[in-house]
Amino acid sequence: MRGSIMALFGRMTCLFSKCRGSAGYCGEMKKTKTFLIGLLLALAGSAAVATPWATEWTIGPIIRGKNYSVNMPLQPEPTRSGWAFDFPYPSRSAGHVHYVSFDTGSLAGKSKIVVNYRVTADRRTRFVPQEQPHLAGTVSLVIQRRGDSWNAKGRYEHYRWYSPAEHVHEITPGVRRMVIDLDNPGWTLVLGRRASENPRAFRDSLVQAGQVGLVFGSASSRGHGVFATAPASFELLSFDIE
Repeated sequence: MRGSIMALFGRMTCLFSKCRGSAGYCGEMKKTKTFLIGLLLALAGSAAVATPWATEWTIGPIIRGKNYSVNMPLQPEPTRSGWAFDFPYPSRSAGHVHYVSFDTGSLAGKSKIVVNYRVTADRRTRFVPQEQPHLAGTVSLVIQRRGDSWNAKGRYEHYRWYSPAEHVHEITPGVRRMVIDLDNPGWTLVLGRRASENPRAFRDSLVQAGQVGLVFGSASSRGHGVFATAPASFELLSFDIE
């Protein structure tokens, strides 16, 4: 989208630079130019917070050189609207997907995250948490403060926040939507404490946000990995931070 906006802007500038004829005609053309430039800049601004390019996302997490998403590509495949990946199947030994995230930068001033996605699979397919196969596989969101050590000790206990329990989706075939407010007090730390218990730590993590994305696991172990029992894919349709 960003490339299309810039190309259109270039063609428009060229057109108006060739304005000839009556002063009135050129005056109207210049007014139109001013309006269109404003519109294009607004569109460019909205694109900056919309779904990042597929190449900006990483399938991980990668911790001290080890990628915990076993047998997964480093990045999802680009699609017309976002990106997609295939779940490893049919067993844990085939692999599992954990985190798919990107570097968002600060979330200061943002109010919510809106996600639309599609899961394609046969209705009989199960999505299995690789550590807790007796539970249902889930997808939810994570916000990770920049500089996280991944050990959840000391100050790092407050560096990873997972979406509130009511926004943890069991993975099933079909199109789903998440709309999660960033002021929801139910955002939950890796060790289980809620944002309502330490609102300052949560606000600091929003201001100093690094990675934001989707995590696959179970309701109790959000990003610990999921595999499918048959061929299945996950497609991100949109990911907007507003």
